[in-house]
Amino acid sequence: MSQTIKWGIIGLGSIAHKFAADILLAENAVLYGVASRFESKAEEFAQRYHADKYYSDYELLAKDKNIDIIYIATPNTYHFEHTIMCFNHNKSVLCEKPLGVDTDEVETMIREAQNRDLFLMEGIWTRFIPAIQKFLELLKSKAIGDIISVDANFGFIKDFDAKSRLFNKQLGGGSLLDIGIYPIYISYLALGFPADIKAMARMTNTQVDRSCTMLFHYEYDGKAQLSSTFEANTTNEAYIFGTKGKIKLHAPFHHPQQITVYHYDGQQQNFQMPYRGNGYVHEIEAINQYLQEEQIEHPQLNLKDSQNISQIIASVKKQIGLSYD
Repeated sequence: MSQTIKWGIIGLGSIAHKFAADILLAENAVLYGVASRFESKAEEFAQRYHADKYYSDYELLAKDKNIDIIYIATPNTYHFEHTIMCFNHNKSVLCEKPLGVDTDEVETMIREAQNRDLFLMEGIWTRFIPAIQKFLELLKSKAIGDIISVDANFGFIKDFDAKSRLFNKQLGGGSLLDIGIYPIYISYLALGFPADIKAMARMTNTQVDRSCTMLFHYEYDGKAQLSSTFEANTTNEAYIFGTKGKIKLHAPFHHPQQITVYHYDGQQQNFQMPYRGNGYVHEIEAINQYLQEEQIEHPQLNLKDSQNISQIIASVKKQIGLSYD
């Protein structure tokens, strides 16, 4: 593979705009092609972010032999279909989270990527944010001792609209898949896979969750209290409590630029760690490196991690009565 990775994007919504802007900032990357169902939208997007090609058909972009990897930013229920389509045309994929809406989809996507020796990663950009890298260093060095619990919330007020992707079941709506995955992921980084999961939710008349509250218990008696909601503007912070202190991931905790460590002996450490661009550039550059080395998964966010996250989400979905056709 060449030193310059040529990216394509399928689905040109708000996240795709941020991602495309960061491709322009990334080393060894160019935005080669974009695709939307609407040709005028694709053309405008391509002009804004200097893409060489634009398409009004997703498969035409997947067929473009010049593209190395495709970022899939379509609604949740289309992630599986569009990922497999890209694999069928020998394209590596970065798929926006969640990788699939159920464990069967995730397992199939992973199996297909491995069988075809194609790179696949779930787009949990949180993992590559500089402050999160520092956070993991602090945990590894036992800066706050052994981890006891995690407390994380993510919420904002969104008026109900049955047609909005946030509330539309056919598009994979609900707070759990849209933003609840971030508290889950922080708890996963800090505590691993839970031994027991309790969850409850408030549902909409479109049969997706407008809010979800989760309590995870771990084998060594660790706990995680997590929540996501479209009904309240929450603090959007995360606290990780240990035997020697606590760490605060300042808002927004899923892409923070500040960490504070509070030691129980009274000492305090503050880390200011700004990210570049919109924050996606770090994820893009990490992927570029492994594509150049012809690897099919990234060690910092590997396919086993995505399997585990999908299994955790599946347990929560079962408890709150959430399913997708």
